[in-house]
Amino acid sequence: MDRTPLSMSPSPASSLLYRRLADHYLAAIQSKALAPGNRMPSVRDLMRQHQVSLSTALQALRHLEQGGWLEARPRSGYFVRQARRQVLPLNDESSLLNPTVPMPAQYVGIHERVSEVIAQGRKHPVTFDFSSATCAPELYAVEALKNASIRALRRHPTVLTSMMSHNGNQAFRQVLAKRSLGIGIKVVPEEIIVTHGCIEAINLALRAVAQAGDMIAVESPTYYGLLQVLESLGMRALEIPTSPRTGISIEALQLAVETYPDIKAVVVVPHLQNPLGSIMPDAHKARLAELCEQHGMAVIEDDSYGDLVADTTSATALKAWDRSGNVIYCASLNKVLAPGMRLGWMIGGRWQARLEMLKFAHTRANEEWAQIAAADFMGSSAYDRHLRRLRETLRGQCERTAEAIATHFPAGTRVSMPQGGTLLWVELPQQLSSKTLFEAALQEGIKVAPGLMFSNSHRFDHFLRLCCGQPFSPHIEQGIKRLGEIVGELLHKRSKVDETAVKQLVVSG
Repeated sequence: MDRTPLSMSPSPASSLLYRRLADHYLAAIQSKALAPGNRMPSVRDLMRQHQVSLSTALQALRHLEQGGWLEARPRSGYFVRQARRQVLPLNDESSLLNPTVPMPAQYVGIHERVSEVIAQGRKHPVTFDFSSATCAPELYAVEALKNASIRALRRHPTVLTSMMSHNGNQAFRQVLAKRSLGIGIKVVPEEIIVTHGCIEAINLALRAVAQAGDMIAVESPTYYGLLQVLESLGMRALEIPTSPRTGISIEALQLAVETYPDIKAVVVVPHLQNPLGSIMPDAHKARLAELCEQHGMAVIEDDSYGDLVADTTSATALKAWDRSGNVIYCASLNKVLAPGMRLGWMIGGRWQARLEMLKFAHTRANEEWAQIAAADFMGSSAYDRHLRRLRETLRGQCERTAEAIATHFPAGTRVSMPQGGTLLWVELPQQLSSKTLFEAALQEGIKVAPGLMFSNSHRFDHFLRLCCGQPFSPHIEQGIKRLGEIVGELLHKRSKVDETAVKQLVVSG
């Protein structure tokens, strides 16, 4: 590489110096001048060769790492990554462009089906658990939360023996209100209701806007916990086609509203939708908010994963487009900070008073110790550093897991590549049943989440959701490899059965 100052003219797409430096080396990687496995110049070498600052050199290297071109090796520096196999988009989205009228479905039986899968998973010893949607405990701020919890007890020694504050601890709600400004929500602390995780917030929101027998629009596929809640409340639902890239189809929802004018609400996850990992563009959020307001249909926004979006400029809440209090915003710390705290919250819009009374009637206020500790940590710059580290770590883990799937699974497997989070949505080749795979893999200590859990229909039985929350390692890759081998064995077994059936038909004919 040349040893001249970086004096080239900035390109329209890259006017910052660190981006120009990164583009300079990206061109070398793409032209194979820097081959996979080659060591990048050190930070000091970059500073000397191109006469740039330490900050610029580091930013350039991290930018290339975030783009998947480099990998950092402890105490060794940065290296050019091995060429990545192509990760294909999941679905033919022509059905989203030409939507058909969805059919209403009573969620009867989904709880039994989900419960059966969960019960099966608990009966077997598990060596590789790819079924959850959370991170390994060590990826969270363990020490910081421990210290914050100790400080909370020292400063508030009677917190465990005192009555809880109505709707939540004031300091915690103040921190949430301040951080909400960053995602486009202006709210006063008194308008925030603290809940037992996001699932309680969703449950309360549904009770506030609808009752048994009412129709609710949901994404398809969607989180199975929502399907269980809907069934328990006796509500009907419309599954609306959802894109792995842009989220719920606004066109399909528009058609549904015109066909079924009595839809009470739509439940959506705009950021890193579970299980697809899609991110709704801002233009779609604006259209959805306007459409629902026009038709008097409540929007229940689940923003549990918003802080894990790699590009934080894409994480503006849908509620930022709410003009009449028609959006009920729900979120939690379960995925981004502390699953064990079970801290969620909601902003009720025009249903605020009803939600406060429903919360009081059903579970009363949350205990405050965890809220005080969370407020302490979230109010410091250390929380933002934690989020940046977590996003970067998860990006690498998901990318390496997707590469392992592309390497070890049979041809025809397709994998989504979300822009953040912990989940991959995998389409199995030749319409292989994920339930069959789930049962076969479980016999070998590998647990996955089969696609049949995420819909009341059978359209997603040949999909599975895989979690990338564990640090990628040779052990994890071995689990992915064995899972891919089981897929191949099941396909081979099925082809043998098909061959036998054909021969029998020929003989009988």
